[in-house]
Amino acid sequence: MTDKSNKKLHGIYAEFDSVDTLLPACRKVRDAGFTKTDAFTPFPVHGIDKALGIKPTALPWIVLACGLTGTTVAVLMQVWMNTIDYPYIISGKPFFSMPAFIPVSFELTILLSAFGAFFGMLALNGLPKFSNPVFTSPRFDRATDDKFFLYVDSADPRFDAKGVSHLLAEAGGSELQEVYEDESETSVPKWVIGVVGALALLSLIPLLIAARMRVTNSSKPRFHVFYDMDFSPAKDAQVTTSLFADGRAARPDVPGTVAVGQFDEELDFYTGIDMEALSKVDSGRVGRLVRAMLYPDDPANPSDPTKAEEKPADLPKGEETPSEQPKADDKPADDKPADDKPADDKPADDKPADDKPAETAPSADKPAEKTKPADEPAAEKKPEPAAAASQPAVASPSAPAANAQLKDTTPWLKKNPLEISEEVLMRGRAQFEIYCVTCHGNDGRGNGLVNR
Repeated sequence: MTDKSNKKLHGIYAEFDSVDTLLPACRKVRDAGFTKTDAFTPFPVHGIDKALGIKPTALPWIVLACGLTGTTVAVLMQVWMNTIDYPYIISGKPFFSMPAFIPVSFELTILLSAFGAFFGMLALNGLPKFSNPVFTSPRFDRATDDKFFLYVDSADPRFDAKGVSHLLAEAGGSELQEVYEDESETSVPKWVIGVVGALALLSLIPLLIAARMRVTNSSKPRFHVFYDMDFSPAKDAQVTTSLFADGRAARPDVPGTVAVGQFDEELDFYTGIDMEALSKVDSGRVGRLVRAMLYPDDPANPSDPTKAEEKPADLPKGEETPSEQPKADDKPADDKPADDKPADDKPADDKPADDKPAETAPSADKPAEKTKPADEPAAEKKPEPAAAASQPAVASPSAPAANAQLKDTTPWLKKNPLEISEEVLMRGRAQFEIYCVTCHGNDGRGNGLVNR
């Protein structure tokens, strides 16, 4: 028989057969003023915390504090990153956007709350605990089977071995058992401490290496974790390989692949312009569109291929380009006045109409123009409407009306070249929501996030 006189008493427990006898015993022990008690049952028992007088745990407050800390850290982190340190607009959202900050804030709140619940539970329960003296009793193993146990710890201020035994017996305990301290070693072995310390030091090596690589340069190649992904075997054309079932190293193109400059669709599809009609009125513009679609990287192409550059010939009279201006050695026309003044600025001569040159005389089939009095200068003659209408519009940035006239004359397609179907409409809607909604809004009225 084991000598228990030299061992320290850890506590006393009583055995009960059912919940109906356990709960009244718990209330009786609670009313007696004992606070360091516990009950062990094979299944959860509703109301046992209240029967033992166990106060609510502080764990919910720990979880709340950790969650609020996570929310605060996440919001401040995003404000610093996206608003102060590196202001950057993403998808038209403002720098400080709480709706955009919610996902990260939510995740960090849940993460720190979980940490608080896990580590807080361990701390409040005094865990991890490698052994408990009650486990040394063979009868206590039935706590996970069909028996219920009420335990009073010797650390309770009101604990008295004889008084506790008498109280538990009166409460209906069928089997009373004294529990003594476990004599096994309570300190952690030194070799365990050494192994844990060595592992902790070794775990710092990768961090130190990464920190050193960030601030230093090296002439050696980088370390390859997956060597085959950095140096994959290359195959020549028209050779065999065992990697694919068909034995060919050269792989066929993905279905739907279009090489640069080899699209099958017509230019009408990509530009929205009837190219055949445009070629009849402006063949040069058609050529520029073709070059822009076939060679988009050519710097000579306009930034917008649908907007053709105006011909220099469209400039009004008297504003010729340098290449069209007369050379210095060119002689002026014979009908130019000698004093460099326009002919219309001179007063009419007193010569009769019959003395005019033949080329200026009115033809027989046209009515003779009414001559003006001699004292009325010809400069006051207004230009004829036909001559004014024959002047082309000037296409320049300073003339918006001319640009509007150019757009109006463009032969845009009247009919969508695509076959309208539900699939095409849904794809167009998806593309519009991806690229256009941020500026133009969902209804296309220009009330998107960027505008707002």
